[in-house]
Amino acid sequence: MIARPDTLGRLLARAGAVTVSGRVLTETGVIRPVSPWRLARIGKVVWEWGTGAAGGFTALALRWPDRVVVVDELGSLTALELHRRSNALAHAWREQGIGEGDSVAVMCRNHRYFLDASIAAAKLGADVLYLNTAFAGPQLVEVLEREAPSALVYDEEFAALVASAHVERRVVAWTDGGTGTSDADTVEELVRGWPTTDLAPPEHHSRVVILTSGTTGTPKGAPRNEAGIDAAVTILERIPLRSGHRLHVAAPMFHTWGFAHLALSMLLGTTMVLRRRFDPEDCLRTLQDERCDAVVVIPVMLQRILALPSDVLDRYDLSRLEVVTSSGSALAGDLASTWMDRYGDNLYSTYGSTEVAYASIATPADLRASAGTAGRPPVGTQVRIVDEQGQTVAEGASGRIFVGNTLLFEGYSGGGRKEVIDGLMATGDVGRIEGDGRLYVEGRDDDMIVSGGENVFPQEVEDCLSRHPAVVEAAAIGVDDATFGRRLRAFVVISDDAVSEDVLKDWVKENLARYQVPREIVVLDELPRNATGKILKRRLAEDDGTHNDGSDRG
Repeated sequence: MIARPDTLGRLLARAGAVTVSGRVLTETGVIRPVSPWRLARIGKVVWEWGTGAAGGFTALALRWPDRVVVVDELGSLTALELHRRSNALAHAWREQGIGEGDSVAVMCRNHRYFLDASIAAAKLGADVLYLNTAFAGPQLVEVLEREAPSALVYDEEFAALVASAHVERRVVAWTDGGTGTSDADTVEELVRGWPTTDLAPPEHHSRVVILTSGTTGTPKGAPRNEAGIDAAVTILERIPLRSGHRLHVAAPMFHTWGFAHLALSMLLGTTMVLRRRFDPEDCLRTLQDERCDAVVVIPVMLQRILALPSDVLDRYDLSRLEVVTSSGSALAGDLASTWMDRYGDNLYSTYGSTEVAYASIATPADLRASAGTAGRPPVGTQVRIVDEQGQTVAEGASGRIFVGNTLLFEGYSGGGRKEVIDGLMATGDVGRIEGDGRLYVEGRDDDMIVSGGENVFPQEVEDCLSRHPAVVEAAAIGVDDATFGRRLRAFVVISDDAVSEDVLKDWVKENLARYQVPREIVVLDELPRNATGKILKRRLAEDDGTHNDGSDRG
């Protein structure tokens, strides 16, 4: 029988993907000699438990039982210890009535209990809902009411925030010796009080629900089923993480980027070095003292590190650091080149969203060639730029960004989903693909303003302002204007009080079109951000702009 041309094309594409996967997994050290007996056991685990946290960490305990996979402020855990801890917690929860189809909400910082809860829930076939540690009380209650989890795991510091939430079963994760644990078990108590024997695999494999950033409204839940090996290859084909690396996960694990590296660690046998809070100097100290080969960050973390005095930066030896992976927001201004000039060409920037996962990855070579690029689509990913009618635009023209891969989410847990065209999903951003094949993101599709008949994207203005030597960080939004319909208002954090609003306006005028010059530039002490480093523009929109002379830094 002769295959139809379209079928043949798909078969050839699949064969090519298999070849790439084999090469990448061999180069990263995932594929290596292993005894037939152990290989059979690992295969059985993945077949029965899936490729999520339950199957991934169980397989890791079979393959490298004595390898240290977690280092946090409490010490270290091997793969086997982590496996047994999650078994015990799963036994305890099952006794309490949690099982397949239920969900467990997790509001934890980066530490071992985040992993205990995630793996235990997955072993029961329960979904895992990750909550942002920066939630305000009303926002948290609203999300919990909508998602209706069966249990809530939270760090003791959040006890007051979760007090009014209607969740019957509560478990405290990290404790600081306060009074927030009086009415709830702790993860550690349950781990130590229940057997560590293996459980039977559930029929229902756990899903992960990641919340959107909520920069413009209430965060939405974006459920995602287990990712396969191809999801790992998507990242590893472009970012040279390796089996056995010591990886400092500084980015929060409750969001897409941090969680992605948790998932990669199951495959690579990575040692995850975790700290509950980010401090720029402590991050440098951790990278040096823990002999880290790689670090996972969001861009604002790089900004805060580079803002340290030179004598502090010189104090720490980062020569072992091979890979710096950044995502969550754009690398503003000259941040990429400034980092690489000091620490070498080790920076990799990933662009995507909670809904589509990864759309493109910029390597150090990409960032050296063009600091504003989001890079190129990785293997197995298609990016298309379309106009308002859904038609592909010409090379270099701007339009809405649509992405196709195997990682697209299924639709929001509260209903609704992103627009899809020919199997590709909207990211909610506008951008262009130049002749070199690199993607450039120009801003949110709902951020664009029309001022005096001209289309203005705030991100271009933000990047321009960020390149001024006195500007630490910048943001821009559209506000109503009686004459022009809409006008641009910018907000900056500056390092030199002598730099005036007019100086910054002239800077923009010298580098961009006249219609892109903000009508107002407001000086602030800091820009409002959420826990993943994204600027909360809805908060900026509440600013009335009356203190743009710098006399009021509030």
